Amino acid sequence: MKVILVDDEPLALKYLERQLLKLDTMPIDVIGTYTNPFEGRKEILARDVDIVFLDISLPELNGIELAEQLLEQKPHLCIVFVTGYHEYAVTAFELNAVDYIVKPVQIDRVAKTMERLRSRIASRPEEVLNPNRKIRMTMFRQVMIEQPNEQGQFAMLHWRTTRAQEIFIYLLQHRGQLVRKSALIDMLWPEFDMDKAYPQLYTAIYHIRKTLEPYDTRFQITNTTEGYVLNMEDVQLDIEEWENWFMANPSVSADSIDGHLEMMKLYTGDYLQEYDYWWAEGERQRLKELWLSVSLSMAEWYVDQERIEEALLCFASIQRLHPLEEKAYFSLMKIYGLQGNPAQVHRQFSLLRQVLQDEMGEEPSPYIKKWYDEWSDGIQVTHIQ
Repeated sequence: MKVILVDDEPLALKYLERQLLKLDTMPIDVIGTYTNPFEGRKEILARDVDIVFLDISLPELNGIELAEQLLEQKPHLCIVFVTGYHEYAVTAFELNAVDYIVKPVQIDRVAKTMERLRSRIASRPEEVLNPNRKIRMTMFRQVMIEQPNEQGQFAMLHWRTTRAQEIFIYLLQHRGQLVRKSALIDMLWPEFDMDKAYPQLYTAIYHIRKTLEPYDTRFQITNTTEGYVLNMEDVQLDIEEWENWFMANPSVSADSIDGHLEMMKLYTGDYLQEYDYWWAEGERQRLKELWLSVSLSMAEWYVDQERIEEALLCFASIQRLHPLEEKAYFSLMKIYGLQGNPAQVHRQFSLLRQVLQDEMGEEPSPYIKKWYDEWSDGIQVTHIQ
């Protein structure tokens, strides 16, 4: 295993190198030691290396930030953080147990770390994903992704921290756009000083890269001075597939209705429904409004085609997802009125009145109330005659 060491203390470098070379149970080749983090970065990116030992407290360039920069170019690189902090400080960094050792470096700890890394490197497949096929990913209801080389099998990504998860999903929502580091810090660590917040951010990005490692180049997080850009290649998002269909087929027709029905199956719940992220609300409402517009168009088309049973199902779905949408109740009232089903007309009007009173303290719109009153008068006249 080819190893490079980076630490601004020459004595610490020599000591760690000696500890590594004492391990006679595995072949280790220390191909470089560097006290300058910028020189170390240049050599690591230029050379064939398996493992990098990085001191966290490097001058001018934080070790965690350096690791994040290295993983941007070499996502399969194994990085071990070396720190002089006590165990509680390492926990605060939220680092994975296999990814750090504490100074003074003990030979038994080095041995365990190298054994784990050797197993990780040996078990890494040469090609994690078939490069010739897209993988699917969902954002309706919750974020799930198709498993590598298991077509049709979806699972949630396993995140080291909830903040790493939120940053990834935020980048996913803003895919292809620059997301400023300052915005992420204001969102997730507003109470932290900047010198403490940035290491937290770099650590989270580090874990995101590690979590996405099995997907090879499908996800690319580019690090700029100001922020990050997430680009995706050969990843099919359900929300994009869903919205693109309706943008390309804005009207309902005999030719498009089957496609509309198939696409509506993708809407398994609201956008990021399972996550309490305030910043997702705007996009959630926009997609809900699009779903409502499409559903109303489909229901009205069914009515025009006299496919009443399908229309009733459509309006009922609208009531479940948009209980304050008056058009659904009014359309059902008119359908039941034409069918000579007064009990259902009264029921729909009562349901509408109740939900509006409970949620908004309002009465149904005047045009609905007028129709209902006129219809009720007509029913009464018919009974009297």
